[in-house]
Amino acid sequence: MTPEFVTGFFFDALKTAILLSAPMLAASLITGVAISMFQAATQINEMTLVFIPKMIAIVVTLLLFFPWMLQLLVGFTRNLLIHIPNYVR
Repeated sequence: MTPEFVTGFFFDALKTAILLSAPMLAASLITGVAISMFQAATQINEMTLVFIPKMIAIVVTLLLFFPWMLQLLVGFTRNLLIHIPNYVR
């Protein structure tokens, strides 16, 4: 294995991990900002108010994006398994 191969493989794995986590992180960020703006407007300073809406947003986003995420992960794994003979050399 060459250093170029290792860095390329690491880049692909990192890109896949970022793409898999991005929808849930974005939904959590948007929900958190919206709830924080609501809290600032109404002067409700309850720290635990944000958690339930964030969890609901994450679950809904996971249900919506799961087929795409599964396709992405299967494609990465298929590419990894198909090229095993090249990796061994």
